[in-house]
Amino acid sequence: MSTSTIDKENLHQNLVVQRPIRILHVVGGMVRGGIETWLMHILRHIDRDRFCMDFLVHTPEPCAYDGEIRSLGSRIIPCPLEKWRPWVYGANLKKILQEYGPYDIVHSHVHHFSGYILGLAKEAGVPLCIAHSHNDTSSQEAKAPLYRRLYCQLSESWINRHATLGLACSRQAAGDLFGSDWETDSRWQLLYYGIDLQPFQDFVDPVAVRAEFGIPADAFAIGHVGRFEPQKNHQFLIKIAAEIAKREPKMRLLLLGEGYLQPEIAQQVAHMGLGDKVIFAGSRPDVPRLMVGAMDVFFLPSLHEGLPLVLLEAQAAGLPCIFSDVITREVDTIPSLVNRLSLSQSEEQWAETVIAQKDRVSDRTRKSALALMKQSPFSIETSMQNLQNIYGS
Repeated sequence: MSTSTIDKENLHQNLVVQRPIRILHVVGGMVRGGIETWLMHILRHIDRDRFCMDFLVHTPEPCAYDGEIRSLGSRIIPCPLEKWRPWVYGANLKKILQEYGPYDIVHSHVHHFSGYILGLAKEAGVPLCIAHSHNDTSSQEAKAPLYRRLYCQLSESWINRHATLGLACSRQAAGDLFGSDWETDSRWQLLYYGIDLQPFQDFVDPVAVRAEFGIPADAFAIGHVGRFEPQKNHQFLIKIAAEIAKREPKMRLLLLGEGYLQPEIAQQVAHMGLGDKVIFAGSRPDVPRLMVGAMDVFFLPSLHEGLPLVLLEAQAAGLPCIFSDVITREVDTIPSLVNRLSLSQSEEQWAETVIAQKDRVSDRTRKSALALMKQSPFSIETSMQNLQNIYGS
């Protein structure tokens, strides 16, 4: 073999090695939700020379993270989902894979619908098809209409057939999408979320932050972060707030998030006479800053979750956390800050538990909480490295 031939082969091998691994993430839309925030942490920290990430979204509307995604060199690719016309979606997805590809990985984050998506990706020749479970909807699906249960069963069978790998944010989320015996199949793995801890180390002036929302410096401020959707259980949350207000007149409830149920919850707030105590702050890019600067307690009475990113953030901020006992115990990173309650307990019992956590936050608590979070598996560095290992393999 001539020297020139060897040089050409070496050059070809180097070019192959240097080509970035191309990943297509499939999400509903890059809004400020838990899944999307984690994906943004990954995109900001990942080696973008080695990994190229695009985002296929199911909405034509612009979303909160779109601008930043494009500024980091990734693409937003709309593929609207028509609920009763999946064949139209399928045809569009095939065109996208052909036009924007080739992709080495399709990483789907849309729970049961991932089965259909990964079947199309596999048919298109994508080598690695990943189904990612971010939620545990089993309790809700058990009460669903027959057609919904049949859809879930079919989707789970498609995931089992088409996914080359399955990731889950918690053990409960893994069992929901991959079956109760998921640990017997080496394809199914846990991948914990990671949060960026830097914002929790930045200086925050609590008086100034509270003043932005009209919260008195001496008010008992309770925080909640979540979309206004049934899963987050806002109706019960407002009833709890009403009970707290009876005992703590200086109470304020800071609600971060948006969603289609917000007008209904705003009506409930007005009806219960809490208009001057409940603050609808909308979707915010500075959740860590508001947790550190404005909140005394964090609570999350969700009906179901996978592994809520906001509970990790609240613990990193050193906040006492009161949440429903349906949430996986894997989130209990700092046990001294964790308080679990059953959703069958009354609003009065929830209110008393919240009030009992008043005045527990201190600089010392925050420092020790942050140190424990750094040592946990939930730092963005650990999460990103684990994901890079999966992609690189």
